Amino acid sequence: MPRIGIILSSTRPNRNGEQVANWVLETARQRGDAEYELIDLRAFDLPNYDEPFPASMHQYQNEHTKRWAETIDAFDGFVIVTPEYNHSLPGSLKNALDFIYAEWNNKAVGFVSYGSVGGARAVEHLRQIVGHLQMADVGQTVSISLFTEFEDMQVFKPSEISLNALNTMLDQLASWTNALMSVRTQAVAAD
Repeated sequence: MPRIGIILSSTRPNRNGEQVANWVLETARQRGDAEYELIDLRAFDLPNYDEPFPASMHQYQNEHTKRWAETIDAFDGFVIVTPEYNHSLPGSLKNALDFIYAEWNNKAVGFVSYGSVGGARAVEHLRQIVGHLQMADVGQTVSISLFTEFEDMQVFKPSEISLNALNTMLDQLASWTNALMSVRTQAVAAD
């Protein structure tokens, strides 16, 4: 069964993302099409990118990088839960994506975003980044408004529309994850 990691990208105190990521995890685990697990960037405490070689060279020197690489390598696909900060993604997420390279390749990714305009601009930037990491991003996104789906912008109350979007995104993600598992298997066999 494929393993899909749900990446909680905000590391701020009092973050809204934890509620959103737990909702994604609980919904996903009811499906039975993959093993879903939460990956909290806060738990990795990655410093600003500090490797002496570019990630594409796959010559990781630091223990925190090796630990991060092993974690990501163990998954077949991802859901990235992200806020929108200043019309883009949080620095913690960009940093985590930049630390490694091959471990992201040929894996599917879906997005759940939140913010004043649903986090749409963060997702648009993420699509460019994951494309370079050779990931396949699915078309459906879940865009959550801080104004309509959070009580007092603090307590998450997902709408039926968001739940439907999440299930559609997870359908697409499961399909692409399974397809790309085959691609990775063929690439290993060719080596």
